[in-house]
This record gives sequence, C-alpha cells and structure tokens, in this order.
Amino acid sequence: MIGHDLSVIVFAFNEEANIAPVLLELRQWLSANEPSAEIVFVDDGSSDDTSAEAAKALSGTPHQLLRHETNRGIGAALKTGVRAAQGAWVTFLPADGQVAPDAIGTLRAAATREQSDVVFSVYDHRDDGLHRKVLSAGVRTLILLVHGVRMRSDGPYLFRHSLFDPEKLVPDTFFLNFEFPIRILGAHVPATVVTIECRPRRSGYSKSTGLKRIYGVAQDLLELRVRRVKEALSRQA
Repeated sequence: MIGHDLSVIVFAFNEEANIAPVLLELRQWLSANEPSAEIVFVDDGSSDDTSAEAAKALSGTPHQLLRHETNRGIGAALKTGVRAAQGAWVTFLPADGQVAPDAIGTLRAAATREQSDVVFSVYDHRDDGLHRKVLSAGVRTLILLVHGVRMRSDGPYLFRHSLFDPEKLVPDTFFLNFEFPIRILGAHVPATVVTIECRPRRSGYSKSTGLKRIYGVAQDLLELRVRRVKEALSRQA
C-alpha cells in the first residue's frame, strides 16, 4: 500500500555510536525538503543498543522500526525495508554517516530532470586504497563480460517501488547491489547516474568490506547469469 511519496531505508548492524546522529540529521533534512517522506529503519541483528538508540532518535516522526534477530546481510536488510516501505519512490542510506542526506535531493532532482525510473550514484572521492580500486575495476569488467551492461553504481540509488521485487532478488548479501542494477540496465529501464559526496565514517569500521566478499562476486555474477538465462527460457516456454 502506497502511503508516502518517498521511503528512506536506513539499515544498520552494530552502529550504536552512529545511529542517533545519523537519523537526527536525516530527520532534519527530510523535514525541510521531503516532509511527506517516511523512514524505514532495519536493524540487521545488532548485538548492541542500535535498535534502542534508533527508536529514541525516530520518536515523533513517520517511521517504521524493523529488526532481524540475526545478522542476515545488507541485501536482506534492504529487501526487508522495501517490503515494508509505503513510498512510491524508495532510496536508502547506510547508518555510518558516510552519505549525507542531501544526496537524496541529488537523486530526486535527477529523476525529475532526466525522467528516470532509477537513479544510481557514484562517489566523487572515496579513499578505499589501491587494491580496492583495482578490484572494483575488475568487477565492472566482469559485469560487462558476463552480463553485457556497463554498470556505474557505488552508493545509494533511488527507484520506483514497483521496480524492486524482493521475491525475485535472491541475494541477502551485498551482491544485491550488483544484481538490481544489472537487472535494471539489462531491461533498459530509464536510468541515470549522479555523483555524490562520500564522507568519512562517523566512528567504527565498515562491516561490508573484505577480500572474501569481493572474491565471491565473480561466482555470484556467473550464478546470476545462469538464473537470468533460465528466466528468459521460462518466459519463452
């Protein structure tokens, strides 16, 4: 049921120190720029007081507070948020404070200006180290070779709610943020790309990095290719 024009999903795992200032900054921005929006907060199995801090920060504003009993992954958190979201448009922000709320304004403006159904974002600068940059370039090359699309998507994206079907998107991991863009670009959905700022984390460390996750992307890309071929054959049958 669509009850808002925009839903902003914030997902977190053990972000007790960050979550209150991040949500308060988001609340302030939405109040000034998107007063009809809702916040959908998803605690992905935190073992600290992330949920309690989020509940306090969100009190008095339109929101939903959801929680996984165990840590299931970024993809699972995003799918849970989309299932609950009541907005015609949906976007998301990480709970570490690296992406400022005004990025939402950049995404929204581009959707209107370009008449796009999806708006992806790339970072103006992000110091991930040389090895991460090389691996990122390698992943983009694999996506082009295996799926035939040129993907530019680093950060949050904005999409029409109707385009995101959690039941058809398999990954519970970060790979969901590759699969959704690949499917959108492969289907030739009107999409555009904007550049946004990436700030340092407020505190703590990233839980979504690591060589194991990155090296697994190649296998995930091949598995997705197999699934897409089977889906195409099923539609033709």
